[in-house]
Amino acid sequence: MSWLSIALLAAAVVILIGAEWPRLNTRFGSGARKRRERARRKATWHIVRSETERSESEEFAASVERDLEQLPTIEERDQYR
Repeated sequence: MSWLSIALLAAAVVILIGAEWPRLNTRFGSGARKRRERARRKATWHIVRSETERSESEEFAASVERDLEQLPTIEERDQYR
């Protein structure tokens, strides 16, 4: 191999790395490590609900049911009029 072909090959490798650098950085860079660590921490999170929240949600559901029962209804008319 001549020195020219080695230089062209090296230039091609440098251009390829330069073109793919943003994608490689998002996958293997420090930001990716932080995202993976945060995802691991978030995987162990869970929602803690108190008794007052449950009673409030049940009270809300009951009020919605009461409101729906109080809505005026339309009687269907005879189709064979």
